[in-house]
Amino acid sequence: MTGPHIILFYDYVADILDRRGPFRDAHLAAARDALEAGDLVTAGALGDPPHGAAFVFRGDDRERVAAFAAADPYVVNGLVTDRRIVPWNVVVA
Repeated sequence: MTGPHIILFYDYVADILDRRGPFRDAHLAAARDALEAGDLVTAGALGDPPHGAAFVFRGDDRERVAAFAAADPYVVNGLVTDRRIVPWNVVVA
């Protein structure tokens, strides 16, 4: 897993657990599709209760990651208050 990667960070609305229900299956399906396509390495919620999420993508294609985020049902439906795309050069794996 060494080499260039990108981490997509999300910040969630405070009541994410109450609001995510109608969009969760589609959100998880999008992540699974990216994983099966070989683009996504891993992803998951941050915090307990969750306050955000992180998605680790292979390579350094910011536009691909931005397109993933723009189409994510959580983003489209206002459950993500902020998102950041951060390059990550893995040197030990």
